[in-house]
Formats: sequence, C-alpha cells, structure tokens
Amino acid sequence: MSYLLGVDTGGTYTDAVILDTGADQIIGSAKSLTTRANLAIGIGKAIDAAVAGAGVEVGQIGMVSLSTTLATNALVEGQGERVALVAIGFDEADLGRAGLAEALGSDPLIQVMGGHTHAGAEAAPLDEAALIRQIGKIASEVDAFAIASHFATRNSAHERRARDLIRDATGRPVTCSHELSAQLNGPRRALTAVLNARLIGMIDRLVTACEGHLQELGLTVPLMVVRGDGALISARVVRERPIETILSGPAASIVGARWLTGEADALVSDIGGTTTDVALLRDGLPEIDPAGARVGPFRTMVEAVAVRTTGLGGDSEVRMETDQPGTPLHLGPRRRIPVSALAIDHPEMVHQALDKALAGDLVGDHDGLFAVPMGGVAPGLSPRDAALLARISAPMPVGKLLNTRLEGPALDRLVARGLVMISGVTPSDASHVLGRLDAWDREAAEKALTVFARQKTPRGDRLAPDAEALATRIVDQLTTQTVDCLMEAAFAEDAGFAGEDPTTLARHVLTRQGLAQHRGIVETSLRLGVPLVGLGASAPNYYRAVGDRLGCRVVLPDHAGVANAIGAVVGQVSQRLTGSVTSPGEGRFTVHLVDGNRDYGNREEALLALEAALSLQATDRARAAGAQDVHVHTSRVLREIEVEGQSMFIEGTVTAIASGRPRVAHG
Repeated sequence: MSYLLGVDTGGTYTDAVILDTGADQIIGSAKSLTTRANLAIGIGKAIDAAVAGAGVEVGQIGMVSLSTTLATNALVEGQGERVALVAIGFDEADLGRAGLAEALGSDPLIQVMGGHTHAGAEAAPLDEAALIRQIGKIASEVDAFAIASHFATRNSAHERRARDLIRDATGRPVTCSHELSAQLNGPRRALTAVLNARLIGMIDRLVTACEGHLQELGLTVPLMVVRGDGALISARVVRERPIETILSGPAASIVGARWLTGEADALVSDIGGTTTDVALLRDGLPEIDPAGARVGPFRTMVEAVAVRTTGLGGDSEVRMETDQPGTPLHLGPRRRIPVSALAIDHPEMVHQALDKALAGDLVGDHDGLFAVPMGGVAPGLSPRDAALLARISAPMPVGKLLNTRLEGPALDRLVARGLVMISGVTPSDASHVLGRLDAWDREAAEKALTVFARQKTPRGDRLAPDAEALATRIVDQLTTQTVDCLMEAAFAEDAGFAGEDPTTLARHVLTRQGLAQHRGIVETSLRLGVPLVGLGASAPNYYRAVGDRLGCRVVLPDHAGVANAIGAVVGQVSQRLTGSVTSPGEGRFTVHLVDGNRDYGNREEALLALEAALSLQATDRARAAGAQDVHVHTSRVLREIEVEGQSMFIEGTVTAIASGRPRVAHG
C-alpha cells in the first residue's frame, strides 16, 4: 500500500494531507502558519502533524507533491527580487508594449544590438562588447537576469550566447525568453522572462525548505510541484522555470475541487489569505486560458488554467476610500499580517502599542500598524532603504520605526521587495471580533479595530462607532467584492456575453439590482446558474452569505481548507512543446528549433521532422519532470492563403504533449 503526501504553501497557511491511494481517501490533514522568514518551519509543522494524524510510517510515503500561491501572490502584490532585462534588438516601441515597462519598474534595462528576422536570419550581430560592459556596471545590484531577443523563437542563438556570457561574468541565474514560450510577440515574451527571473529566488527557497524537511525525515522520494495548468513537474525543473508555478495554487484547488465534490459544472472559488481565485469547471475539467495566464495586471505566455485572480483574501489590507461618496471601505490588493496573528508571537509589543494608541486623543497616521522583517538578502538597496531595514531587527510599531516623512516611501519600497511586511487590520481580525474565528488573539483584534474605527471621514465623523460595527462593515465589504469577482468570471465564461467587458457587466446597476431582486416599476431578477464551490480555510465563514447574494447552491466540501494540497497529489505529469515551420521562399520550408533552424525542400517532410523533434524533446522533458509510461500526442495547425486560386502555405504550428503518471517510490 502506498500513501502520497500533498503540501500547499499559501500566503497565510501551509497545508499538508496524506492520501491513501488504495482507499482513495484523505486519512490525515494539518494546517500551520506559513513562516515567510523561514519557510521550512511552517512546512515542517504541517507535514509532521499530517503524518502523525494519519498514523502512517514515513517509509510508506511514495511521493510528495507541492503547490503554492507564493508566486501568484508576489506578482499580484508587485513583489519579487531585483532583476535586469537584457533586450536584444528591441526598439523603444517594443519596450513600451505588453506592460513590460510596468513589470520592470525601476530595475535595470540593458539594450544591445542584435536579434533576428521573422525568417530566422540574423538582423544584426550581437554586440557582445556592449553587453559585457553594461553587465559589469550592474551585476552587483541584481539577483537575476532575463534575456529577450527579437524573434528569438525563430532563432535563439543570440539569447543562448548572451546567457553564456552573463553566467560566466556573474554566476547569477539567467532566464531566456525562448525557453518559456515558442510564441511570437517579443514584448510579452520579455515580460514573461522578467517575471520568471524575479521569482527564481523565492521558489528556490520554497523547494529547498520542503526538500530539507523531507531529508530530516529520511524521506527520499520524488518531490513534484504543481504547474499552472494542473500538471506535475519535478522540483528540479521548477527551479529553472518558476514562472510555471503561477496559478499553481488555483490549478491545484480546481483539481482538488473536482476530486472532493464530483461536481461537473460549477464555479470554483478559492479564498486564501492574499487572493481569491475563480475558475469554471465544465464537464469536470477547467478551461486552459488560450491567451496565457493573467495574474494581476500582467498577461504572461505561461499556459495555465483560465483563472481570474483578484487581490482579495482573509488577510487583505483594509483602507478607506476617502475620494468616494460615503467613504466606503476597500479590501486589497496587498496582504497584511493580521494583528490578531502577530499578537500570538509578540503579545507584549502589540498590546502595548495598541493601548498607547487608544489612550491618546488624536489618531496617528500609523496607529495600529506594525513592520515585520521577512529576512533575505537585499542587493541594490539605497543607503536610506538599507539603513531603515537594518533598524527592523524584530516586529515593531510603524510609528516607532519612522523618524521622518522621507522614510515612509523607503518602507514602501522594502515592502515591495518582500523584505518587510506590514501588520494591520484585516477581514481575519474582523472575523475574530464577530466570533467567527478563534484561532488567534481576539482581544488584540478588538483593540486594532477600535483604533481603526476612530479614523475620521472627510466629513469629520468617526469611521464606525465601535469595533463590532466596523467588523460587520469589513465582512460585508468582503462579500460585495467576492460577488463582483465571481460575476466577472461568470460573465467572462458565458458565451451569451462574448465581446462585452465582464468587469463592467459585473458592476452594472442592472446586475446589482438583479441580484438584489429589485421590485419597482421595473422588476429585475438575476442569479448564478451553476453551483458555487467554496474552497479555502475561511470559505465557511464567508461563502454562505455570498451564495445568498448570488441566489445559487453553495458547496462547502469536507477538507475544503486543504483542497490545494489534495489537488497537488492527484494530477499527472505533462509537458507541452510547440514549434513552427515557415516558408521563406518557394520550395523552401524552415523548421525553427531551439538548437537551430533546418531547411527542407518539402512541406510534409518539414512537418514530420518537427513532429519528431518535438516528440523527442517533450518525452525527455516529461521524464526529467518525473513521469513514467510517457505517451505523446501531436497536433498540427496550418495557415494558408489562396492566391489566384492556388493555396499558398504561410506557417505550420506543431504541438507535442507528452504525459504520464508521476514516478512513485512504492507500490
């Protein structure tokens, strides 16, 4: 008999489950707070508790699989490591497209001559001297490099040469855009490479933390990681391509939802600490987003499930919208550490700061906020930022930390780098005040909400009369924003609203009044037409109200709080590769491969050669990713036009998918 161990590391909790493959049931599960400063602590506690609860011997576990929302959360919150983009043959217009400039932010940009044409011919020689010179200037300021060359998917020679030069000169991790996608659209490939490079350190620390605890247990079995499309890949592969783990958590939760509920058609919503992820199950399967995974403001070229990810969770920042009528509250997109959770580990510091704020007559800008160091190396910090970070040796009140107004922006930059987190009021604190949660320090939550409630609206009134009234408003706002993101997903997936903006439809007055079943001169009715599957530890606290608002059946399955960890162990290994054949001239057909281009005199011969090459590469990748009994499926898409009654070949795209079940050490 064999058992599988699934682990999911989220922004707030790390979950672990033990699956009995013989009985096909969960026999043990556990949750532990995610310890961002040292991920191994939270992972270890969850694994140990799940194994103990299942009553199994460690040696009986045949495979460990990991899913995570850390990569998704980092992109939604605008966090990650400092990277340099090497843009080869790109002009200024290219660099202004696809949100590339926004993603790069203040990180360094190196532009050099080079690149290729759409046919794969060299457009200009790679300026190696300029590349080496510019690398030398910024190497000490960045954690990793991303490389994107013009038409690299038609000829990757310049990206591969630049990668070798950078590795020799710096020893830093390097991401090439052609390794992540075979599609055209250079700016989006560059964006995807930048985000991948930004995540390398984070995902490496996660995998290392998990592997380290498994070694302590004496568990020498394959470690797999869930990819954004729900398939599994080996930990070694994910270290090279961490971008593939964006939407890993949502993909795992969808797989877990299907396994837990048996629902074939449903809207699946997974609420975590930082994000809410929504996807549609249709005939038991999720859709794959044909345009590439979108996370926050970024549309990548990563193949993933069609998920709408919103910066809304149980630990979302709560803020006043003073520029809106009625001074409404808004939640997210940034995560904060709940004050009630911080008070568990630092009770004296938290309560003293809150008592001091409550004793004063005036409300300070930073009352009820705490700065918490996350650890890690921070190259490229300015002297001001480095000095501020050095003062945060332990969690402390923000008001005590900041000495001048200039240090406020410095703290924001440290938060954006993931070096510091802010603790403040969250929906989780509100739920403690209302008695819906009791995991942490309720008294600290009540004090923090009382401080927050004393803030003045633009009219000079208190935001709320007391902590309970404010808590009710926060939970109501979470319900409202959850309904909005669910309706966005529903409108986006419903063919009857194709071509319409789902965001506008979800917030339209007719939608709001229809859900409220308005009865007047005009009567309106609207409801969600499929069941809602609520996942996440806090789903039972919030989703019954959401279901009432949407007028639909709500499914809250057993083990809903660890659905991601369940989904992590019930998937298959799969690798997908795409390549193209073009015709640069009559009777000439060029196959574009990673290791160079090859010309053929016959179209069918070229397509067969591409199918063979991709099948071999996909099989090798699937085996390297941890698969056995690999099967390959290939497909073609041909683009042709008619000229004077004759068909003319433009381009052929071949896709090879190699899949198999993951290797298991036992059974």
